[in-house]
Amino acid sequence: MSPPQKMLLLSLLSIFLHRASAQITVDTCCTSGYEWASQKQECKNLPVISESKQCRITQEQCCINQLEELHCTSGITIANEKDACDISEEENATCESRFAKRCCNCCLLGRTAQAQGQSCEQSLFLGYQCSLVFRACCVKGQDGPDTASQDEANRPSISNADTEDFMMGDRCRGGGPCNHQCRDTGTSVVCSCYAGYQLQPDGVTCEDINECISGTHNCKVGQICINQVGSFRCQREVNCGTGYELTEDNSCKDIDECSTGTHNCLPTFNCQNTPGSFRCRPKLQCSAGFIQDALGNCIDINECLSLNAPCPPGQTCINTEGSYTCQRHVVNCGRGYHLSADGTKCEDINECSSSQNPCGEGHTCLNVPGSYRCDCRAGYHFDTLRRSCVDINECRGYSGRICAHKCENTAGSFYCSCTTGFRLAIDGRNCEDVDECTSNPCSQECANVYGSYQCYCRRGYQLSDVDGVTCEDIDECALPTGGHICSYRCNNVPGSFRCTCPLTGYTLAPNGRNCQDVDECVTGTHNCSGTETCFNIQGGFRCLSFECPKNYRKATETYERSDTSRCIKSCWPNDISCIMDPVHTISNTVVSLPTFREFNQPQDIIFLRAITPAYSVGPKPDIQFAITEGNLRDSFDIQKRWMDGTTVGVVRQVKPIVGPFHATLKLEMNYVVGGVLSHRNIVNVHIFVSEFWF
Repeated sequence: MSPPQKMLLLSLLSIFLHRASAQITVDTCCTSGYEWASQKQECKNLPVISESKQCRITQEQCCINQLEELHCTSGITIANEKDACDISEEENATCESRFAKRCCNCCLLGRTAQAQGQSCEQSLFLGYQCSLVFRACCVKGQDGPDTASQDEANRPSISNADTEDFMMGDRCRGGGPCNHQCRDTGTSVVCSCYAGYQLQPDGVTCEDINECISGTHNCKVGQICINQVGSFRCQREVNCGTGYELTEDNSCKDIDECSTGTHNCLPTFNCQNTPGSFRCRPKLQCSAGFIQDALGNCIDINECLSLNAPCPPGQTCINTEGSYTCQRHVVNCGRGYHLSADGTKCEDINECSSSQNPCGEGHTCLNVPGSYRCDCRAGYHFDTLRRSCVDINECRGYSGRICAHKCENTAGSFYCSCTTGFRLAIDGRNCEDVDECTSNPCSQECANVYGSYQCYCRRGYQLSDVDGVTCEDIDECALPTGGHICSYRCNNVPGSFRCTCPLTGYTLAPNGRNCQDVDECVTGTHNCSGTETCFNIQGGFRCLSFECPKNYRKATETYERSDTSRCIKSCWPNDISCIMDPVHTISNTVVSLPTFREFNQPQDIIFLRAITPAYSVGPKPDIQFAITEGNLRDSFDIQKRWMDGTTVGVVRQVKPIVGPFHATLKLEMNYVVGGVLSHRNIVNVHIFVSEFWF
């Protein structure tokens, strides 16, 4: 039964539910539970397909049985791939994990029996399902038919019916069409997936379930879920920190840097591991009188510098390697003096007599008892700390008061300089403006400004953004408004632009931008024959000849419009058919239109005025206007209006037309009096649309 049929059954009345449920077989109920377990991986909220208690029990049992098979298959897979059953054995372990654990252990027993050469027919009371798993894993590991034959020889005789392949005729043999598991219900083949997978809409393929996204994982607080194929794992969210590593059970373990060799102790040190770190202990132990430095070297201790003087009063301490000695006091001379040759008195040191002048090169040194003094040159002063002559930085000491712009200190003096656009004045301190325009730096015009200059360009040019000096031509035709400068085509020239018109039919207007039509019929530049009439249109002309049809003659009256020809009906007295013909006049007119650049609304192009006034005495005729021929793509329509007390038919262009285009509209003006056609006037409008908008 298809899902839409099941939904329809649920929406019917209870009497129909009872009759429908009576028709559902036990096999159908079992198949429903089997498919639900295969797709949802759980047996909660089973769909109600029948009100029958027997059907609900069957559906639930088949669902639970399929769940056991799915998780059992997962346990078999773990045993075959890992040779171990790493499945939780906690007291609060889920029912699914206990199913997988049991089948994994039964499969390991079968594989062990096969490896030890034991029989695959287990006689222990392992239970029905465990015996099947035991035998399947044992037989799967046998190498060839010889081992199977030996097992058959050791078994008691079995009837031929028992030895027949019970899989014969099973459409699931060899896995069938299914990606994982296959079940032949007799009427159809039902596919299911291993635990951690879900069946795809094609009913055959199995795809991994991302438990981390679906929220079906059991990771604890402080752990993050990481999806794996067919399963997932939980990992600590916060790392263990330096000196520790994360174990498989999500606990932190100290890293022994000494055993792993990740310490940085020098060869002269021993590595000692500590929780989360390590320490470097020196291998060499220093003897008394020495101290060990950071590199493990033994350095002599200067006992004479200790707070507690090691020597008694009246004696001088002398440090030795690893120890010290005490000697009696000797004469001590102060700064600027030294001991005489006999060691009995102190003599003045002449600092000025040394090879290097203590005051500095070029300065005068004067010796005084116990010291010396310096006579410094101009631009220098005596530094009491350095006891030498040092340069005076005039730029720092008199900032802004020596130079107008920039001050540069030199040895014993200073130097003034100016910023760009200025030059140093005669006094060597002030700065005066430089007129850069005298050297013609600009390509066109130059204006000197204080400290700089400014280039500008003549009309039609613009200053270059690259160097700010060169004047570049402005392409007026390429500007955003360039398309509206000229009515037809814009040609850029240095410093300006020039507009042009089409080669024929137009001439440039006096304003130098617009194109105006050339009336070839007036200038006589047409080539119409004597029997043809020249009609001027936008951008050209047409030679047309309008002849009146039979029983019509040309009207002799003149009109203001030279592009209109009118024929009036003229019948013989005895020509009844001509007299009864309602058409009184046939007119031909020529209309020239541009291609509208922006066609936003209908455009009025022709006005047909009725001869009879709209408010005349007597029966008022109803004048009706119509377009009977030539309205291609319904580009035109006609409206009836009243203007100045007269009925007028207005022909409008209602759709955009791109020229060149020619159409002949046949218009009818029907005069109807009392519901009867009185007479009719026909107007043939020859419309020529130019390819240009001007």
